[in-house]
Amino acid sequence: MKRRKTRGVKVGKLKIGSNAPITVQSMCTTHTRDINATVRQIQELEEAGCEIVRVSVSDMDEAKSLKKIKENISIPLVADIHFDYRLALESVKYVDKLRINPGNIGSNDKVKLVVEQAKDYNIPIRIGVNLGSLEKEIIKKFGLTSKAMAESALKHIKILEELDFYNTIISMKASDIKRTVDAYRMMATKVDYPFHIGVTEAGTAYTGTIKSSIGIGSLLLDGIGDTIRVSLTTNPVDEVRAGIEILNSLNIRKGRTIISCPGCGRTEIDLIGLTKSVEQATAHIKKPIKIAVMGCAVNGPGEAKEADVGVAGAKNFGIIFRKGKVVKKVKKDKIIKALLGEINKL
Repeated sequence: MKRRKTRGVKVGKLKIGSNAPITVQSMCTTHTRDINATVRQIQELEEAGCEIVRVSVSDMDEAKSLKKIKENISIPLVADIHFDYRLALESVKYVDKLRINPGNIGSNDKVKLVVEQAKDYNIPIRIGVNLGSLEKEIIKKFGLTSKAMAESALKHIKILEELDFYNTIISMKASDIKRTVDAYRMMATKVDYPFHIGVTEAGTAYTGTIKSSIGIGSLLLDGIGDTIRVSLTTNPVDEVRAGIEILNSLNIRKGRTIISCPGCGRTEIDLIGLTKSVEQATAHIKKPIKIAVMGCAVNGPGEAKEADVGVAGAKNFGIIFRKGKVVKKVKKDKIIKALLGEINKL
């Protein structure tokens, strides 16, 4: 698919934009002042494949905590700030990006101070527009619409551009998929800034992953989106795994992919349990590999012949195969070990 052409923005060591890979983000659920808990969670996110992490900054203690947090992590750190320009002035010393809305952090003089500080530290700003927190005058004029989100984003962009600041990333999110997608499509014709995309307040791990996959996937298929977050009411590690899987499913990123059949009357093995076990046992794999878990030993290898390696289950055994060709037959309790052995050979 052809990516929308954007300018490049550096976030720490990463580059965000159409000439760079699409990155996966998440956000901590810890209190930022609890440095140890926040660092632990970020390290868990790093291990899962998170490439940029955001933390909330609610007071000056949390802003000052960013220094030690940054010293103990390996991925770019983003400070999420609302309303108080002083928190932005302090945070910018330690982080790789600010998430603010310039029109919401004070007078023009205060905005200018933040922008000048961001310039001095060469830190980008993400304008983050949410449908649920739009300006009253914009709601009055446009209602709670995708047009309103785009107009709000343009308003904040104008503030930055008038201060000669262009080191900017844009996001416009709603919990409604269509309004989110329409806002990004609308904005894609108006600016060339990189987009951070996602569906906000998407829901639980189950419903939220479905909503996010539809919204993020629709935009990515249009070539829109330079960095993504799957917003879920669950452990943020699940957000990262879902984001990576979305990119894998669209062949945007080449990583470990699981394919599995739904099962039928011929299935004589615990296919659901086996598939979950394979998924968990291979979650650490970052290299491109397609793994199949099939419920039928007769048709399974042939149906999944595009898989690099796979298992087809029978009543008391499993057949391990590569590219549709049977490699070995193993007892039921040896399936995972045998499958991992073949994966290691690859």
